[in-house]
Amino acid sequence: MKKICATVSGRVIECTISEGDQIGPGDEVLKIESMKMEIPVESEVHGSVARILVQEGENVEEGQPIVELI
Repeated sequence: MKKICATVSGRVIECTISEGDQIGPGDEVLKIESMKMEIPVESEVHGSVARILVQEGENVEEGQPIVELI
């Protein structure tokens, strides 16, 4: 199973995908607010979203898995 990880520490402010969506490299999966900036997290691989591991409003750490792909 492939995973997408947070690129920075911060708070999830918007999830732009849903479970079951097909995504590819460059597709935005969510936005993280860090140091008053909105930072998009993009997929680096193709896959189907199996599970979203975080929710809007949740704090995440850099490197934390946030999405599982199949």
